[in-house]
Amino acid sequence: MATTTEYTLEKIAGHHVEETLGQGALIDAKHAADEEHAQSLWQAIKANKNAVVWSVLVSMSVVMEGYDTILIGNFFGYPEFQKKYGHDYGGTAGYQISAPWQTGLGMASTVGAIFGGIMNGQLCAKYGYRWVMIVALFFMTAFIFIIFFAQSLPVLLVGEILCGFSWGVFATVGPAYASEVCPTNLRGYLTTFVNLCWAIGQFIAAGVLEGLINRPDQWSYRIPFALQWIWPVPLMICCFYMPESPWYLVRNDRLEDAKHSIKRLSNDKTEEQLAGQLAMLVHTVKIEAEIVSGTSYVDCFKGVDLRRTEIACVTFAGQILSGSTFAYSPTYFFEQAGMSPTEAFKMNVGSTAMAFTGTLISWWLITYSGRRTLYVWGQGTLFFLQIIIGILSATTSSKGSLWAQAALCIIWVLTYSMTVGPIAYAIVSETSSVRLRSLSVCLARTTYQIVNVVSQVLEPYFMNPTAWNAKGKTAFFWGATALGMFAWSYFRLPEAKGRTYEEMDLLFQKKVPARKFASTHVDPYALGISPSKEPLAPAHEETKETK
Repeated sequence: MATTTEYTLEKIAGHHVEETLGQGALIDAKHAADEEHAQSLWQAIKANKNAVVWSVLVSMSVVMEGYDTILIGNFFGYPEFQKKYGHDYGGTAGYQISAPWQTGLGMASTVGAIFGGIMNGQLCAKYGYRWVMIVALFFMTAFIFIIFFAQSLPVLLVGEILCGFSWGVFATVGPAYASEVCPTNLRGYLTTFVNLCWAIGQFIAAGVLEGLINRPDQWSYRIPFALQWIWPVPLMICCFYMPESPWYLVRNDRLEDAKHSIKRLSNDKTEEQLAGQLAMLVHTVKIEAEIVSGTSYVDCFKGVDLRRTEIACVTFAGQILSGSTFAYSPTYFFEQAGMSPTEAFKMNVGSTAMAFTGTLISWWLITYSGRRTLYVWGQGTLFFLQIIIGILSATTSSKGSLWAQAALCIIWVLTYSMTVGPIAYAIVSETSSVRLRSLSVCLARTTYQIVNVVSQVLEPYFMNPTAWNAKGKTAFFWGATALGMFAWSYFRLPEAKGRTYEEMDLLFQKKVPARKFASTHVDPYALGISPSKEPLAPAHEETKETK
């Protein structure tokens, strides 16, 4: 007679925790998971103040990327920059940077960020977040010299590409680190804080540009470049002292270091609580290792991780496909539509202020609404706004129509900053598996950058009076892509609010449909039995034969 014993993921992970950390460790892990679920927002902040501070400091590096993103795009409408690097086309066009050079400069840092992001995934998996950040900040300091002293467009182009390598690191480390050092209740707030840093950078850039637009010399555009030196050195010092991610340390079997890191990130936790936290990390990592082994980019496209990679990549790409290239560089659009440079840059300051305000509002929204809800209906609203902008541009060219389009652009930015912009960071960080997080986030950001390259190629041709000269009618194109993102997110985007990483692993392993994630119950500590009494995921099978 033969008997068969099925070992589910939970059983295997439970045995591993007990073998690694001692008897009773599994109970400690469950208590730690229950404690995370039971904590209110303020209790979570109080117990993890250090984690909040370190997450915020690391995310501040994204300020530099947000600053540069808006800087170059708006320099195309900057009088002194146009005179230095452009050509006089005569008539009403005056000095202009040609569409090919606008395209090249617009996507230069993006190209650098693609390669920086790909390298960063492997580097973080091998060396951790701490040293990767320190090295990236060091090179950032050096590369700023190139763009500051550039005397020609080719030199400026090279400088932007090299700076992009570091920005590719900052954009991926920020949300990944925040998602790994903070408990479930704080993940949404601190991953979306990355978008606030982006908005802060844009707001600073807009204010600097508006303040220097009437300066009649080269310093009107060199000072904005020079201000980028403010950030790297202080951030390097912070990163030198920051605790390494305990998840990274557990993945690399450095359990004592992981426990020490948890202690530095928490506030006044007992030894029992620290042990429980460590046990929960070990339990989660083991569950993921049993689902799919390996920690390379190829593994992101295997088994259940393929679906997680799709969600992360398309969610990030949706930031561009929602129309952000059109709405987030409004100065040149406003000028080509008929506004004076001074009026256009004042509108730009107002737009970036709305981005900052919108991200703050998003923190209130995610307290009461899920990530899926905000992303899906955010895309739907952005589609609607762009269609109205396109209709106004196509039907009339009056001054009132121009100001109406400008107002709708600002409303678009506010809506984006409350929904799609910040929520994408939370979705990408929470959806990716712990084992492949640094790689998944880098793949997602690389997808974003590739789509951004395409948009940066198209947008100057849409807007430039020497090319297609579509002006506000460009909104029709981006409205169509936003509609596509609305449809995809409705059918494919799951809800991750309130879920621990263990629960997310099991939901993906069970292939739960996206629209049922929020209502499906899973218990990682239920010894392999789901509420339906069916095994969640048989990982091993042992057969014993008796005669």
